[in-house]
Amino acid sequence: MPASRAIVSASNERFRRLLELTTSARERRRQGLSVIEGVHLVQAWLACFGAQAGDAQVFVPRRGLDSVEVRALIGRLPTPPTVLDDRLFARASQVEHGSGPLAIVPTPCPALPARLQDDAVYLDRVQDPGNVGGILRTCAAVGVRRVIASPGTAFCWSPKVLRAGMGAHFHLEIHEGIAPAVLRERAALQVRAAQAHAPLSLYRADLRAPALWLFGNEGQGLDAGLRTWPAVVSLGIPQSPAVESLNVGVAAAVCLFEQLRQRTAAHAAA
Repeated sequence: MPASRAIVSASNERFRRLLELTTSARERRRQGLSVIEGVHLVQAWLACFGAQAGDAQVFVPRRGLDSVEVRALIGRLPTPPTVLDDRLFARASQVEHGSGPLAIVPTPCPALPARLQDDAVYLDRVQDPGNVGGILRTCAAVGVRRVIASPGTAFCWSPKVLRAGMGAHFHLEIHEGIAPAVLRERAALQVRAAQAHAPLSLYRADLRAPALWLFGNEGQGLDAGLRTWPAVVSLGIPQSPAVESLNVGVAAAVCLFEQLRQRTAAHAAA
C-alpha cells in the first residue's frame, strides 16, 4: 500500500474542509462535490469513473487499515488516501462505527438531451431519500439508465440517497432540478404514470415501447400539470382495498419490472 498522509488534529485545515463538506448539503452543492462512504460505494465509483479517480479525495480511519477489504481498495487508488485519527473520522462519517473509506468526488452533472427518446423515469417531488435511492436502484436493475428529478425531489447525491441507492447512481444518468414544463417540451416518447384507481390495468397495457415514467410525491401524487398532460397514459396497479395506495418506491418497482417482463417475453418469442 502506498504511503499515506495522516491527520490527528481537528484544527488541521484539510480536516476542517472535509467536515464542512460532510455536514453541509449547501456547501456540497456550491462546490459541486459529493460524499460517498463505504467500500461498496467507493468500488462502484472507481468502476464507473476510474479515469477520474485522481479527482477523488479519499479518507480512511486508522482502524480501517486493519481491514483486508479496505487495504485492497486503497491499493487501487492512484494516490494514497489520508488517514484520519479514529475520533476525527467518527466526526466526519455518516455511518455509525464505519471503517471507511470516505471519498469526496465530483458530482456528475450530465446535460439533459434536447429530445427524450429513450427510457427514462421522472421523479416529481419525491421527498424521502429512501424512496429516491430505492427507485434509482430499481432503475439500474431494469436497465432504465436515465432518471430525471424535479425541483423539490430529494437531492439524488445526498449521503442518505447514496446509501439507499447502493451504488446504482454509477450506472445511471441523473438530471436534477428539471421542471415539468421542460420535461413536456422534450419528451418524444410514450408517457406513463401509475395512478390509483386508473381504469387501465398495468398488466393489460403494452409496455414494450420506450417510455417516460412519472412517479409523484408521496402524499400529493403528481403535479396537476403532469396529471392533465394529454400525453400521459394512466395505469392502475391492481391491489386489495385494504390499502389506499402503494408506496411510490414499491409502485415504481412494480411498473418497471412489469415493463422488463414484457420486453423479455417478447424478445424470447421473437
